[in-house]
Amino acid sequence: MKETIVALLEEALETLKQQDTLPVDIDPTIKVDPTKDKSHGDYATNLALMLAKPAGRKPRELAEALVAAVPASDAVAKIEIAGPGFVNFFAATDAAAQVVRQVLDAGDAFGRSLVGQGQKVQVEFVSANPTGPLHVGHGRGAAIGDCLARLLEATGFEVTREFYYNDAGAQIANLALSVQARAKDVQPDSPAWPADGYRGDYIVEVAKDYLAGQTVHADDRHVTAKGDPDDLDAIREFAVAWLRREQDLDLKAFGVEFDVYFLESSLYEEGKVEAAVERLIAGGHTYEQDGALWLRTTDFGDDKDRVMRKSDGSYTYFLPDVAYHLDKWQRGFTTVINEQGADHHSTVTRVRAGLQALEVGIPQGWPDYVLHQMVMVTRSGVEVKLSKRAGSYVTLRDLIDEVGRDATRFFLAARRADSQLTFDIDLARSQSNDNPVYYVQYAHARVCSMLRKAESDGTPFDHDLAMVSLARLDADQEKALMNRLARFPEVVTHAATAREPQQVAQYLLDLAADFHTCYNAVKVMVEDDELRNARLALGLATRQVLRNGLDLMGVSAPEEM
Repeated sequence: MKETIVALLEEALETLKQQDTLPVDIDPTIKVDPTKDKSHGDYATNLALMLAKPAGRKPRELAEALVAAVPASDAVAKIEIAGPGFVNFFAATDAAAQVVRQVLDAGDAFGRSLVGQGQKVQVEFVSANPTGPLHVGHGRGAAIGDCLARLLEATGFEVTREFYYNDAGAQIANLALSVQARAKDVQPDSPAWPADGYRGDYIVEVAKDYLAGQTVHADDRHVTAKGDPDDLDAIREFAVAWLRREQDLDLKAFGVEFDVYFLESSLYEEGKVEAAVERLIAGGHTYEQDGALWLRTTDFGDDKDRVMRKSDGSYTYFLPDVAYHLDKWQRGFTTVINEQGADHHSTVTRVRAGLQALEVGIPQGWPDYVLHQMVMVTRSGVEVKLSKRAGSYVTLRDLIDEVGRDATRFFLAARRADSQLTFDIDLARSQSNDNPVYYVQYAHARVCSMLRKAESDGTPFDHDLAMVSLARLDADQEKALMNRLARFPEVVTHAATAREPQQVAQYLLDLAADFHTCYNAVKVMVEDDELRNARLALGLATRQVLRNGLDLMGVSAPEEM
């Protein structure tokens, strides 16, 4: 319906240009939005207000000319001018109801599009260092990243999901020392415990399996423990594989899988870090100072220059990040989205600066970033801080075990990534309308219940009769629900473009609210066969869109609750 109104307004603009009411070179973006107050119609535009100044006319006067120029259409029942010059459109019942037919015809494909035209996109997310179980922050990144990947796929992009893990550096060295200490029965309260060692109970599990000579299957690698507590390199390799396996099990329980697992160590083994250094030096963007090698990132918008290679010969995190992203570019990903925690904010500018300094044709502002804020977990109004297994934080597995995958995913992805999130365990577990995921899933289950009721009453849904009776859906609540259904494709496209999966979550809540309102106001199981089947068709269309939207969130659509 929205597209129909936009097309009508485009024709009206051409007519006004021919009448010299508007300048011929004017080419405005026509904005049409659903109204909040249905007494003002179904859709409204502020086009007359936007064009009044360039047209040299009063907004309301121009609105009158605009309305007069709109071609007649069976889709529009009435057009009114409101306030200083808003134009309100009332959809004809027949036109509004056609969305029911469109949804049922399209099924699972409703809302999907080919906007991306098969363009390759890489989404990198989670990318947790393999030093411990995934925490709640990683869970938020997993939910947002996976939802974003699903949205991009739904809009016609070819998506690659990638997990980058740091299997080198100081944190991995501390992990190996921690496992070695446990293998030698050194306790965290002992003076011999590593200064920056990891103290969680999972370290005990790693050490036990290492000493037992266990084989770990992680990603596409198989690592067998040597069992020697003095072989630190073997301990490091086994511990990294062990924790990657545990992280992957958590992610699979969360409904998240990856196409590519990229090891930081490969950047060194394949000479990609050194190649990046040589290219930066050859480009004249580096200098030596205090024994360290610096990159002039200030030439590319950074607030200060950055050290690439420290005086002891080791590299800072910044340099392998640049080499890694160069590798992404060379793999043909012209669009890359990194979903990371807000603590990575400072790396955005320096990585982009480093990539510009390579002078290989990477555009400014590449790659894209979606940064999420921290998550606070509460129970009975009190913050929950610790997990026995992890020792210092709440794990993703803790949440899944407490409230289930559906609630965990929905809650973690239902807010803007850049807003802090309080995860209320009590709310997530509750079976009430206050629980957003329950509220949406209940709407889906309610439609299924309606259909079962029709079957048990001996009046099963008649699709053909419903399709010729859609004009009977003329109640205000039914029209509001149909208008909401019609918005779904636009919401999917906009959420993908804006990199904001929470738009889908909000849409689902609004759709569920419209459905519950309609269900309570309009009786479905009436004796009138045409009306009953038309209303069942509206319920079926709502169920389909709820299911499609929940699938984009990675959340199930139960038939009973």
